[in-house]
Amino acid sequence: MDKEPLILFIEQILPISRATVERIANQFDDSVFAKNEYFVRAGKVSNDYLFLTDGVMRAFTLDTDGREVTTGFYVKNRVVFEVSSFFMRRISDENIQALTDCRGFVLTFDKLNQLFHTMPEFREFGRAMLAREFAAFKQRTLALINQSAEERYADLIRTNREVFQYAQLKHIASYLGITDTSLSRIRREYAKKG
Repeated sequence: MDKEPLILFIEQILPISRATVERIANQFDDSVFAKNEYFVRAGKVSNDYLFLTDGVMRAFTLDTDGREVTTGFYVKNRVVFEVSSFFMRRISDENIQALTDCRGFVLTFDKLNQLFHTMPEFREFGRAMLAREFAAFKQRTLALINQSAEERYADLIRTNREVFQYAQLKHIASYLGITDTSLSRIRREYAKKG
């Protein structure tokens, strides 16, 4: 599989020499996930860090009543991993599942640590990625507090339109923190505006 999307992604996050980026990219292995296959399973320790080149994945957990609650969507050209399980080596409370056939490049925990310790450029890339993902997590948390459901819906359309092609409406509703009925109303109102 062509690693050019991964190379371009790394260069976008941290401008470093092409030769260094290619050395980093060569540590990633091709990976394929069939629709509905799990990348991360709750109850297990996550060992892989994925750069998704094609497809859509959904992260979810179970609430206290055993209902699925979507915690995230991942689309192409995004990094996918369960951060607390991967870095802290803890059992995951979250699942990450392919909503479509997916392809990408995987780096194991051991390889990632080897790169951290041997390549200062990769350490900087990793630091930049963690800061970027933490900022995105913080924005999502704040949006659940200080944005209306309509604003969160519009933001999801703007940033991850492909999610609407592949995710079930109940998964989108739970991600937005609303009921299926509220999502239907918001969709109707949004369609009238567009």
